Amino acid sequence: MKDRYIYPAVLKYEENQILVSYPNLEGCFTFGDTEEEALYNAKEALEGYLYLLERDKEEIPPPSRVCDLSIGQQEALVLVDAWMPLVRDQEANRSVKKTLTIPKWLNDLAEMNRINFSHTLQSALKKQLGLGE
Repeated sequence: MKDRYIYPAVLKYEENQILVSYPNLEGCFTFGDTEEEALYNAKEALEGYLYLLERDKEEIPPPSRVCDLSIGQQEALVLVDAWMPLVRDQEANRSVKKTLTIPKWLNDLAEMNRINFSHTLQSALKKQLGLGE
């Protein structure tokens, strides 16, 4: 598992949008209405795609050399950088929604006292697991 990946992406200029694909990453594609949006989405798509490959312990294909790729008319070749430590940290710290059941009387009392359910559950889980606040 590497910390940094750089892959060539092809921007294909259509009439109303710019399509982005990665020659080495089958199924990794996105688009944008402007170059700025297309490049932002290209980075996000690459990071997400690589994160899933890492998570699933799948082989990550090596990127092609730019000089070995050819592009068509209305296309441009760009390099997109993915710094995976940041991606991994963001994914590890993202919030997930949990559904739980508590007695109505407890719910009513907690709401009356303006208890933050998420914070309370997080604190209780950390205490139960022996983790510091």
